[in-house]
Amino acid sequence: MQNLVCDEMLKTDSFLEYLKFERNYSDRTVTEYRTDLREFDEFLKETYHEELSPKEVSTEQIREWIMALMDQKMAASSVNRKLSALRSFYRFLLKKGELTVDPTRKITGPKKNKPLPVFLKESDMDKVLDEIDYGDSYEGCRDHLILQMFYETGMRRAELIGLDDKDIDLGAGVIRVTGKRNKQRLIPFGEELRKSIVEFVGNRDKAVPVHSEAFFVRKNGERLYPDLVGLIVKKHLSKVVTVKKKSPHVLRHTFATTMLNHQAGLKSIQELLGHQSLKTTEIYTHTTFEELKQVYNQAHPRAEEKRR
Repeated sequence: MQNLVCDEMLKTDSFLEYLKFERNYSDRTVTEYRTDLREFDEFLKETYHEELSPKEVSTEQIREWIMALMDQKMAASSVNRKLSALRSFYRFLLKKGELTVDPTRKITGPKKNKPLPVFLKESDMDKVLDEIDYGDSYEGCRDHLILQMFYETGMRRAELIGLDDKDIDLGAGVIRVTGKRNKQRLIPFGEELRKSIVEFVGNRDKAVPVHSEAFFVRKNGERLYPDLVGLIVKKHLSKVVTVKKKSPHVLRHTFATTMLNHQAGLKSIQELLGHQSLKTTEIYTHTTFEELKQVYNQAHPRAEEKRR
């Protein structure tokens, strides 16, 4: 038994030296990998009450270790890091001819939880669109319409920048948008946005007599660019909200969440946003549920134990 332990320690040391000197891993990473391998070895000892060589370890035993880590509420990123250490160790042994089968080959780590989209309250958007003074200049009129169009259509920044005059049909009340992979879709709009568009076009044609076919332009008549649109949105949202992220995509999330909160169907929201998969749109159901939980926790006297 002692010889077995010594042999496995030598293999581990050889692996760690390989990481450091041949793969140029940092000292920190090598230390973390050493800890991960030691923890796996300790798990096997505690679970099976015996020393096991790498050849004797099964895929099922590795899965049990992963499940044990997840039961400890360990973050998915940490679990995947430990699995990566073990996978690298077994690949090293395969390369050295110590093994013929890699027990980690068919194991996938836990998926990382995607952060919920940031969105703004309807009351905040009312302040952004109705209470902020944008001024009487062309840029003020343009900036107001940009925020309004993001909020009322849910289009992407690149889609807004790419709009041409011919893409907006005031009579039919629809905007033709060219999305990812040049896929086009129609987004309907209401009377309020129609009036804002008419007002903007009148101001634009006076302030910018010569411009291209682009709908949104700078004073020099050229099309907007991404950083400028981002700055416009951030500038005006900062006057109302304190959320860290203040981007055009936040307004896209806000559009989707608002539609869902007002009983719009998920399939309809998918088509309006131009999502290829319904799974992408379903993230907004989690967003609204999180908001619902927050309201419940704030309002119900029995929601938190400390209130009893």
